[in-house]
Amino acid sequence: MKVAGIGVVFTRGRGINSFEEALRQGWLPPCSTELPSAYNRTLPVYHVAQETIVDKGVLRRIRRADRFSKMAVLAGWDALEDSGIVFDDKPSSVGIIVAASLGPHVTTFRFLDDILDYGDANVSPTVFSHSVHNAAASYIAYVLGTRGPTLTLTQFSFPFHQAIILAESWLNEGRCEYVLVGTVDECGTVMEYICSRKLAIADDGKIKPFHFSASPSAVPGEGSVFFLATRGDSPKKYCEISGMPFNSNAVKEYPDMYVLDADGMAGDETGYKDTAVSGVMVAGYSPVFGSMMTGSAFHCAAGALMIKNQVRYACPVQDNPCNVNLCTATQPAKIGNISCVRYNCSQEKAVIQLRK
Repeated sequence: MKVAGIGVVFTRGRGINSFEEALRQGWLPPCSTELPSAYNRTLPVYHVAQETIVDKGVLRRIRRADRFSKMAVLAGWDALEDSGIVFDDKPSSVGIIVAASLGPHVTTFRFLDDILDYGDANVSPTVFSHSVHNAAASYIAYVLGTRGPTLTLTQFSFPFHQAIILAESWLNEGRCEYVLVGTVDECGTVMEYICSRKLAIADDGKIKPFHFSASPSAVPGEGSVFFLATRGDSPKKYCEISGMPFNSNAVKEYPDMYVLDADGMAGDETGYKDTAVSGVMVAGYSPVFGSMMTGSAFHCAAGALMIKNQVRYACPVQDNPCNVNLCTATQPAKIGNISCVRYNCSQEKAVIQLRK
């Protein structure tokens, strides 16, 4: 399955070029948000700026959409634009798969608050419709004018991985010629409160992916990444997704680089050390975009960029107490394949294998 286009909306901007620039630039401090006064502290968060999701051209027909849907629509739109493919004459050839860990929870809690404040007979039907998990996928299909299959997946452990598996199935079965597959997650006040209570927050704003700690530090993030996948030819090709083994430690051939999804969300990152001590060069870019259960999509985008550009991007935070083979400099390199590794809170492992 080939990656023909990528769209990104994240804390430092919009578009694959902005994402590449951020990878080259490295770590920047997150913004701070005030927790309820009873906690007397601030929380570092990688928020998507409001001006990033303002586009009167793309979003003019969905002005009432919430932030969750707008981030997904813009990332999906940009993935199609990035590919250079025009679908005006065959809208049914494009399928859409949206993966999320929590769905539009900000809007869901707003709807519940409105029920408490005004009663269930007086709440806004618009807010209710946006609280449905499939709203973002529907908006993407509406804005792009596609008529292919559309589905939303929501899962805590490996939502992006399951979406990739489904996308490949659709392509293999001939359900569509292209699949727009991606993730979106939002960090609202409820999520910020949960993170502050349940996670070890990095007070200095730095996620440290290479400490392999049993109690790692996190910095909540949000954003959206979409990939246009196809089995056929396309004007632009980043890489191929060649496999996705789960819970397998068998290594037939080592990749040129491991990209570790360690971001503090799993609660225990000691499992990553088994991969890192292999001697293969390792990298991790979660300090650029923040901690989220769908961070694998961002790391997959970073891996696809490195393969396409034949450039290794330096790790944004290079604390390396275990002395692993860390990527410490941005420089040209011959890269044939990259494996993106993620562990969930149950120490289950999933690997996305990318190749040139």
